[in-house]
Amino acid sequence: MAVKMAQEAGMDLVEISPNTSPPVCKIMDYGKYKYSAQKKAAEARKRQKTVEIKEIKLRPMIDDHDYDVKMRAMLRFFEEGDKVKITLRYRGREMAHQEIGTKLLDKIKTDVAELAKVEQDARFEGRQVVMVLAPR
Repeated sequence: MAVKMAQEAGMDLVEISPNTSPPVCKIMDYGKYKYSAQKKAAEARKRQKTVEIKEIKLRPMIDDHDYDVKMRAMLRFFEEGDKVKITLRYRGREMAHQEIGTKLLDKIKTDVAELAKVEQDARFEGRQVVMVLAPR
C-alpha cells in the first residue's frame, strides 16, 4: 500500500525507525534527503574550531623586554582560543637555582589569571618544567 503511494508520488519509501512496532516509514525523495544531510555535515565541520596547543619556550634568566614579547604572543594565543604550553628549560648551572624558574612561572600565572586558567600545573620533565594554560 505505502510502496504504491510512494511510487505514485514519484518518491521513495524510507524506513525511519525499524525497531518499533509497527515500523515507521516516510515518503520522501531519498536522494534529496541524503544530499541535504551531507551538506549539513559539511557545514558543521566548517564551523567547528579545533583547539591547538601553542608552545612558548622560556629560560629562567629571561630579560624584561623578552618576557613582555612572550606575554604578548601568549595573550594573542588565548584570544584565538588556543591552549598554551609553557616550557621552561634549565641549562648548566641553572639547575642549582630552580627557585628562579618557579618565581617566573608564578609571575606568568598571576599575569594571565583573568584570561586563562591553569590546566596542567608546572611539572618537571628532566631539565625542563612544563605548564599548560587554557583560555577562560
